[in-house]
Amino acid sequence: MRTDWRVAVPLFWSALTTMVVLLVMEIIAKSIYFSKLSQLSLDLLFRWINSSIGSPEIYFLAGLPLFMLSALYFFKREKDARNHRYLIHIIEDVQRIAAGDFAHKVPVQSIGELGQLAWNINQVVERLKTSIDEERRAESTKNELITNVSHDLRTPLTSITGYLGLIEQDRYRDEVELRYYVNMAYEESQRLHQLIQDLFEYTRLSNITGATIQKAPINLVEMMRQLFAQFQLQLQEAGIEQHMTFFESQLLVMADGNKLRRVFENLISNAIKYGSEGKYLEVIGFKEGGEAVIQIINYGESIPQTDLPLIFERFYRVEKSRATHTGGSGIGLAIAKSIVELHGGTIFASSDEERTVFTVRLNIRGEKANF
Repeated sequence: MRTDWRVAVPLFWSALTTMVVLLVMEIIAKSIYFSKLSQLSLDLLFRWINSSIGSPEIYFLAGLPLFMLSALYFFKREKDARNHRYLIHIIEDVQRIAAGDFAHKVPVQSIGELGQLAWNINQVVERLKTSIDEERRAESTKNELITNVSHDLRTPLTSITGYLGLIEQDRYRDEVELRYYVNMAYEESQRLHQLIQDLFEYTRLSNITGATIQKAPINLVEMMRQLFAQFQLQLQEAGIEQHMTFFESQLLVMADGNKLRRVFENLISNAIKYGSEGKYLEVIGFKEGGEAVIQIINYGESIPQTDLPLIFERFYRVEKSRATHTGGSGIGLAIAKSIVELHGGTIFASSDEERTVFTVRLNIRGEKANF
């Protein structure tokens, strides 16, 4: 409807102008003054015009050029006015955005270069807003990192200081209690050492783009069997029964063995800590689409859907209150993700009321990868 008016208004004014001009011409032609003009050198032309007054031909011949010229003028005038209004609108919108309202958009209209300008402004604002949001997230992450590191370092350090303080002040009843204090201080020091190692490892993996890794042929089937033999005591203490299913006798990948072991050690430890209620731990290995797939499944407490996208972020814990009890630093999964991505693979998690699955996918040796 708005477009119809943009066409109708210039046409109306063009028709009205043409009618007025023709009427004026007819009045002049019939006047005494026009009769006197007929005595000049253009006598024949004016006599023809005078004799044609009132006939359709003269109105068509005179009216068509007048109407076209009028239409051209009024359409141009309407276009200039519309462009001017749109430009003022763009200026007002840009001033609003400059005041800090980055959620505001400049309406994009199909008005040539001005419409393109509005679209470009929206793109610039969108990118600026994204950059600001990312900067805010980075600042928030940095603050959270400092807070979490301070807390995680302070907790074992406080315990160590406390136990050593009791020993230094001879506040123990006998040799047994002394050994207990020494053992607790040692365990807390080990926890502190592991946390510091995790921090260095994650920082090194995250900050070195394209970090060099020593690749060699690795059979994931054999690696998983060795790892579960290593975790046998922990599984027994947690009362967890293990079950391994491999659909291939070999799943060969090119990888750094030490780093890849770290990935699966973190995943198995995580499954033991948070899946002990399920009393069952399952590992499945198979080949799919040129990739070796390892799934570590526990049947304990599920991970909320809101937390799933965040569990691979550094220092993120689904339940912060139980971190001390389980001994987790909140950085193991972040390290695992960094190592897997260094190998060109992917890692992700899924969880429901029945089970939680961590899936690692790596390129099989000689397939889908240039090693």
